[in-house]
Amino acid sequence: MNSVLQSFQKLLDIMDELRAKCPWDSQQTFDSLRYLTIEETYELSDAIIDKKYSDIGKELGDLLLHIVFYAKIGEEQNLFDIETVINGICEKLIRRHPHIFDEVEVNSIDEIKENWEKIKLKEGNKSVLGGVPNSLPAMIKAYRIQEKARGVGFDWENTEQVWEKVQEELAEFNKEKSQNSEKMEDEFGDILFALINYARFVNINPEDALEKTNRKFIKRFNYIEQKANKQGKPLSDMTLDEMERLWQEAKEF
Repeated sequence: MNSVLQSFQKLLDIMDELRAKCPWDSQQTFDSLRYLTIEETYELSDAIIDKKYSDIGKELGDLLLHIVFYAKIGEEQNLFDIETVINGICEKLIRRHPHIFDEVEVNSIDEIKENWEKIKLKEGNKSVLGGVPNSLPAMIKAYRIQEKARGVGFDWENTEQVWEKVQEELAEFNKEKSQNSEKMEDEFGDILFALINYARFVNINPEDALEKTNRKFIKRFNYIEQKANKQGKPLSDMTLDEMERLWQEAKEF
């Protein structure tokens, strides 16, 4: 047995011990682990955005633990086990990569994506969009919906068309401004969806872009707070002009 398999077997053995002997681990269920798994996934996301590569390795370990944990619970309930999980993903990867494991020829990444979606439909998916989780954050969900629609050829032909759609949605929003709040919300959603589409066409991940902007804002706003504290002046007592001057200072760092 090579070292990788030994390490994996060690993890499986540890899980068996924890499940049998640890009061906390023995009480966990699919439901109780779910929110913890979501938290671990976001911690991995933070490490990736921050380019903290050693932390990425640690967070992957935490996620691997969760996979093993779910598999152990599934085994106890005679639902599935870790072997089922591993064999299942191996079979899926082989099935969905016929250009590697079969004789299908492809000429581009777009063709690979199109084949992927067609294969999923043959596997029993009733809808191209059926694989998009309902609980995904709205921006990521919109991005994935658009990617999947593109996979079967339902997409704009070029970037200019998408930008025209953004302008069209902005114009429609302006018509509804201060008239009908519900209609404004609908039109604003259309603007965001069109912008996400445009980001996709210019190879920008909108979720990553917005998160970087969030962090930039937090950093600059923290600078304003620190400067206000040094001046002994509550932030709420500062004028907008004073805060704007500090904001411009923060942009230099």
